[in-house]
Amino acid sequence: MITFFSDQHGLHAPADEIFRGERVPCFETPSRAEFVRERLQARGHLLRQPDQDSRAVLSQVHSPRYLGFLASAWDQWLALDPANGDRQPFPSVWPVRTLRSDIEPQNFVARLGLYSMDNGSPLVAGTWAAAKAGADAAACAAALLAAGERGVFCATRPPGHHAGADFMGGYCFLNNAAVAAQALRNQGAARVAVLDVDYHHGNGTQSIFYERADVLFVSLHGDPRTEYPFYLGHADETGEGAGAGFNLNLPLPAGSGVAAWFEALKAACRRIARHEAQALVVSLGLDAYAGDPISRFALQAGDFSRLGQRLARLGLPTVFVLEGGYAAAELGVNAVNVIEAFEQD
Repeated sequence: MITFFSDQHGLHAPADEIFRGERVPCFETPSRAEFVRERLQARGHLLRQPDQDSRAVLSQVHSPRYLGFLASAWDQWLALDPANGDRQPFPSVWPVRTLRSDIEPQNFVARLGLYSMDNGSPLVAGTWAAAKAGADAAACAAALLAAGERGVFCATRPPGHHAGADFMGGYCFLNNAAVAAQALRNQGAARVAVLDVDYHHGNGTQSIFYERADVLFVSLHGDPRTEYPFYLGHADETGEGAGAGFNLNLPLPAGSGVAAWFEALKAACRRIARHEAQALVVSLGLDAYAGDPISRFALQAGDFSRLGQRLARLGLPTVFVLEGGYAAAELGVNAVNVIEAFEQD
């Protein structure tokens, strides 16, 4: 399978994050992608660097104000104090509920809060370059599908599915799955489906397409009553306006076993088939793995081969976009199991 891998991913290498109120070493690290690269190369897969500029599609997925902030955030941070080059900025205030978000504050930390859903998505000097390269890969993958490829894998980081139209969160800055889906629509696919199999609900992708009927969003994930992102991902969220009926959430209790997970996958695939999609984007979170340090499902390495086989039976041109998965050493095996089973089925 053609695979895009950007060397720029390593520019985003935050030292630590705020996790459940404590400063801890960052779970989302460059080693995640490196383990995937090593496994791909060991299995004989050829890797390409992304060579398309995603800016035109990004402007359809994210707000101009947010993109402008994200592209310049590190320079703004340094302008406050050159010593900030050795510090990671974190938001400390957010415009919740009755507070206004239409006026951008002058205070940098307040602006950071305006564009953040949490304080667990640290920025560093290379964040924009790494995230932009991931979006470029998603645009490249969509172009290859439009040209006749059956499957393309974007082995990129940071992940993207928690990023909404105008906010970052959950280690995500630009929504690569949404970029791929929108690019496929631009290239003539009348209907696209996005399937998110990450342990954590893809709240950003849901919100971007929630009022649209041309892009179906389906997600199986840990129940948001106990699992991040907490405030979205419930079964009663089915879309609004033109998008009513085109959003399907399949939340599962933390600790659910393999049988329950694959039953949810069966329901997801049935809904995708009814959508009569012309292309599929898979937010390939691999944190349903039993050994993941921040997730609580029970899939083993062989179950990811089973996932790839089931997706292949949908018969759709498919973009796979790497999302979460924090058992870094096992990430490469699990990712390659999916894409090789997809190819071989």
